[in-house]
Amino acid sequence: MVRKASGSKQPATVAAAPAANVIELLQTDVVAAAAHDLRVTLPLSGSLRALNQAAVKAKVSGEVPDVLVREGEPVRAGQVIVRIDPTEYQAKVTQARGQMLAQRGQYENARQTWERNRDLVGRGFISKTAFDKFQSELDVAKANLDAAEGGLAVAQKALADTVVKSPLDGMVAVRSVQPGEKVSPDTALLEVVDLRILELEAPVPMADVGRVAIGQPVQLDVEGAGRFEGKLVRINPAVTQGTRSIMVYVRVDNPEHRLRAGMFAQGGLVLGQRAGVVSVPITAVRTEGERAFVYVIENGMLAERPVELGIRDDSAGLVEIAGGLASGAQVVRSNLGTLRVGSQVRLVKA
Repeated sequence: MVRKASGSKQPATVAAAPAANVIELLQTDVVAAAAHDLRVTLPLSGSLRALNQAAVKAKVSGEVPDVLVREGEPVRAGQVIVRIDPTEYQAKVTQARGQMLAQRGQYENARQTWERNRDLVGRGFISKTAFDKFQSELDVAKANLDAAEGGLAVAQKALADTVVKSPLDGMVAVRSVQPGEKVSPDTALLEVVDLRILELEAPVPMADVGRVAIGQPVQLDVEGAGRFEGKLVRINPAVTQGTRSIMVYVRVDNPEHRLRAGMFAQGGLVLGQRAGVVSVPITAVRTEGERAFVYVIENGMLAERPVELGIRDDSAGLVEIAGGLASGAQVVRSNLGTLRVGSQVRLVKA
């Protein structure tokens, strides 16, 4: 039992009661309705891919003594990137050249014999049947020479294929072979990607295809890279089975290589735009059935204002207020649940 000292009074502690009908909002919870340029967009999303890329494969078999580039390194069209041991192919070129020279000698002998006997048959010294034999020998020699020249060309081509060059300007994305490995024809060596121009392949629902046209601008938000502008360049003529959608292709210029192939992008195809319209954040609009309204702060008090909505710009997160709200009105930005209309509003700092 607590005893009180005689002749003294203890002061009573009274808890301060909160003011009735007062709502405290962060200053960041309130935004002014203002004029903005809005765009009507059709949502698109997908992964970026390089417009120009090439999988470099071996054309001949052999051991790889040199791989001259690694992943991430830039290459130029025609730059030597891989070498395959040419020893065997140099020998085949030498062999084919020797066969070609031998056949050329036989052809020259046959041609000279044919020319001498052509004069003799004209004078009647040899029969036409005997001359036909010389003609046949000349034709065979010419065919053998052509075959030998073709064999030499094939051998030279195989020798040239031991030096692998980049087919385009770009960067090495994949290196699939290491020095000392043995490769065969069609073995993947490298993958080269040109990042200067990228494309986004995205589906568009059949119901919206009629509003899509080549040349329309596209705003894209790329994960980890920011916002970029693109342009619709192609529309697939066939419907994708199973999804009942049409694939569209958006081209994005990337001269500074800020984007990479495979990055995920989402944004909107710009179907139309309005300039200088009063708008508020989409999150500020509340709906009850077909009725739309916003909470506003007027003279320090919370009020509810029904509004008429216009176009919606999902990329900017704004919606047009076509009626019911003037520019400059203080609007509760976020959905904070049901608020008591008529309450006094006190703004506090975060």
